[in-house]
Amino acid sequence: MNMSVEIGMGKNARRAYHLDEVAIVPSRRTRDVNDTSLAWQIDAFRFDLPLVASPSDATMSPQTAVEVGRLGGLGVLNAEGLWSRYDDPTKILEELASLPDASRRTRRLQEAYAEPIKHELISERIRVMRDGGVTTAIRISPQHTLELALEAIAAGVDLLVIQGAVVSAEHVTTSGPTLNLKQFIADLDVPVIVGGCANYQTALHLMRTGAAGVIVGTGADKWATEDQVLGIRVPMATAISDAAAARRDYLDETGGRYVHVIADGELQTSGDIARAIACGADAVMLGQPLSVAAEAPAGGAWWHPMASHPKLPRGAYVPSPSEWPLGSLATVVDGPADDPNGSLNLFGGLRRAMAKTGYSDVKAFQKVDLVVAR
Repeated sequence: MNMSVEIGMGKNARRAYHLDEVAIVPSRRTRDVNDTSLAWQIDAFRFDLPLVASPSDATMSPQTAVEVGRLGGLGVLNAEGLWSRYDDPTKILEELASLPDASRRTRRLQEAYAEPIKHELISERIRVMRDGGVTTAIRISPQHTLELALEAIAAGVDLLVIQGAVVSAEHVTTSGPTLNLKQFIADLDVPVIVGGCANYQTALHLMRTGAAGVIVGTGADKWATEDQVLGIRVPMATAISDAAAARRDYLDETGGRYVHVIADGELQTSGDIARAIACGADAVMLGQPLSVAAEAPAGGAWWHPMASHPKLPRGAYVPSPSEWPLGSLATVVDGPADDPNGSLNLFGGLRRAMAKTGYSDVKAFQKVDLVVAR
């Protein structure tokens, strides 16, 4: 049912729900946690965990992406980040990890990212990830896809992630060639994940481009400033459910082509991950929750990729907490945990939620009952 609320005489708005406004309902059956599987597969690539690591330099280096892959997830490196601008960004990351002056933090991010992209470094970073023996993925913005994608594919990347704050099937510009995703993806030999999107129609349009996966959400958490800067705030429970409906309709439309829905936003704890899957996501994209790991390149500090935008930053710099690190990346992802608040053993929490409600795998868990709790 489409619940519409009248804002005023000339405007209606649809009622939507955030993840923390819904709750999972246990069923009549429970299951042994050891009998659950979190595995998923996108195109030819299988993963043991429904984890896609957000392409923020604060959490993803080539080596960290390899470690995420070894743990069963997919690490995504930002092809427009520090690792593609500096031969060795270690000193820059160390500085960014401990910026003392709050008034200078965003400006320093902008300065660090003003260094031009060195195309040869993209190929070198892909080589490092490939040598690690894991599935490799890089993120490119829609604005730079035509410039950088073919170069990355030639270097041997396995998955291409075309990601911006908001992505449509056709990116229109008067300052250069237009990116038509359907035409572009059709000519590629690698699967593509695209996003973010926020509603049914956009998700369906992106699926029709031939994408293997669609990112839902704008990466919004309590440190994102899309709401303050652009007025954009995507209630994730509704956005994921809408995209899952688009996935179902596209599956019928094509006679069986399944496009994966990847949730990116409002994800802080294992309970959030469970709710996102319950709403219909196949996997989740995590950023800040991974910054507490000892392997995080920025030493516990966190910033969104858009936080360094030279003209309109949309994300706050979050300094490293005094208690960093909370554990290794393995502990953060798959435990064991000594924190009762859901910030460690993120996917162990998902396994428990599935077991408590009687579901054996991620696809089945998408059918669990939900209630609006707030």
